Amino acid sequence: MFFKQIFEEKLAQYAYMVGCQASGEAIIIDPMRDIDRYEEFANREGLEIIAAADTHIHADYLTGAREFAEKGVKIYASDEGGDDWRYEWLINSDYNYQLLKDGDRFSIGNIHFEAWHTPGHTPEHLTYKVTDGAAADDPMGLITGDFIFVGDVGRPDLLETAAGQKGVMESSARTLYDSVTEFMRQPEYLQVWPGHGAGSACGKALGAVPESTVGYELRFNPSIKAASSEQNFVDFILEGQPEPPLYFARMKRDNRRGPKLLGKLPQPQHLETEGFIEEGCGEGAVILDTRNRSDFVDGHISGSLSSPLDKNFDTVSGSFIREEERIYLVIEPERLEEAVRALIRIGLDNVEGYITPADLSDYQEKGEPLDHIERTDFGKLQGLINAEDSAVLDVRKATEYEEEHIEGAINIAHTRLLEHLEELPKDKTLLVHCQSGGRASASAALLQRNGYRVKLVDDHINNWPDLVKK
Repeated sequence: MFFKQIFEEKLAQYAYMVGCQASGEAIIIDPMRDIDRYEEFANREGLEIIAAADTHIHADYLTGAREFAEKGVKIYASDEGGDDWRYEWLINSDYNYQLLKDGDRFSIGNIHFEAWHTPGHTPEHLTYKVTDGAAADDPMGLITGDFIFVGDVGRPDLLETAAGQKGVMESSARTLYDSVTEFMRQPEYLQVWPGHGAGSACGKALGAVPESTVGYELRFNPSIKAASSEQNFVDFILEGQPEPPLYFARMKRDNRRGPKLLGKLPQPQHLETEGFIEEGCGEGAVILDTRNRSDFVDGHISGSLSSPLDKNFDTVSGSFIREEERIYLVIEPERLEEAVRALIRIGLDNVEGYITPADLSDYQEKGEPLDHIERTDFGKLQGLINAEDSAVLDVRKATEYEEEHIEGAINIAHTRLLEHLEELPKDKTLLVHCQSGGRASASAALLQRNGYRVKLVDDHINNWPDLVKK
């Protein structure tokens, strides 16, 4: 059996390529939209991808299953969860597909898969039991998607907090409890191959270790240990879940209806700086600056958003950019494809053009004006707070705010800021802070773009001596 876990850092996501070397066939489970990367992996191993499967309708990225379907690859997907959680783009289509119920089986060469319905994170969620038929009669492991993580379980609140289905959070948690109790009955030797690792917003305490076993999770996973009773589990799992990124609702919608076909990656054009500014500052367009936050704060094109090309790039971009907006990048050319791939994975396809940081420096050296964001630090903040024309905006998660915060501070998580702009005062200077400045700098750029006066608290919160502790 060939087995490869494929990790994407920016979304902390694991896809799986499982192949039969005897038949030369392979399946991809939970693929992202840019499927060429999986095809390259398969070619290097002498395998042909003949099938693709999803564990569930994802909230944090667009599935690659439709791209594979267009190429004639067979698609396996859940037929559980009721009418509201069906794969609309597959049903009654001309694609080669099979919808799976609990207990249904299929094979790729000598490798056998059994669908196990594990609802709670989503109603239709499947876990796949994997058996190497050339060596054993029983499963060796579980591809658990967003059901069981290393050190956590999939959050049951997203249908309400991200997808807008009111009043389903607690019932989803109780459904997840039932799934977890079934997991607790599985053989302890089974390996656990999760859909995400540390850094994903699909749980609240995911581990960075890429795989585990049932036995280890039974002993050390706090969420599973909390399942000593249903109510104890419900209380534990719903407490402290972070605010989901704003784009999650779009991903649920598009993965259910069917993502737009991508085909080839967008090919943004290298533009002259003046033309870049004219296009990027036009109606329906946005400039996304990927330089480090210090360079951005010191000088940027007016109205730009800031999102350094790190592991938070998708979270910030997806929360601050609307799907219909045309995107113009400030980026190093050797990282252009990396950024384009990250954007299309969350449905931001309209990447039109770019300039480099060197282009921007040349523009500035010609005497052309750039905007900037005023900085301050926690040592100077007390004097600023006392001014009548200022307000503190804390863009950390609500759980961080509840633990300790500056008295009187407004709290809106940066992942939800775009939908709450109208709640903020425009007659005051917003003193924007987070834990260490990263989230605050991205938020300050968004606020400045929308006409707010801002000062960035570019400092670590430990330097504030008088935090109010809850």
